[in-house]
Amino acid sequence: MLETIAGKYNYWIYICLMMAGFYAIIAKGNLIKKIIGINIFQSAVFLFYISISKVPGGTAPILFDKAGLYDNPLPHVLILTAIVVSVSTTAVALAMVIRIFKEYGTMEEDRILAARKEGP
Repeated sequence: MLETIAGKYNYWIYICLMMAGFYAIIAKGNLIKKIIGINIFQSAVFLFYISISKVPGGTAPILFDKAGLYDNPLPHVLILTAIVVSVSTTAVALAMVIRIFKEYGTMEEDRILAARKEGP
């Protein structure tokens, strides 16, 4: 039982990273902290997908005589695309936070919602 749990330590790391990011998204009121939480969560997903692409005994997907089993290159390609999307999403979110800060003078979610209820 203990060997099974210890043998899957990388999955425990992903779960901890995902939960830390999810906690930051849900529990924090600061918009910058929420964006950081989203990035932590996305990074955990990236690590998970890269780790499941490894084939035991596999080599890099390059043709040579001694290789009989290859690792799957598709998740690596998909994660490269996901990283680009993640960076662009973060840039747009930060631009929106700057605009919100200029409009309301704060980055705290509860203060922004209170200011919106008061009206212009």
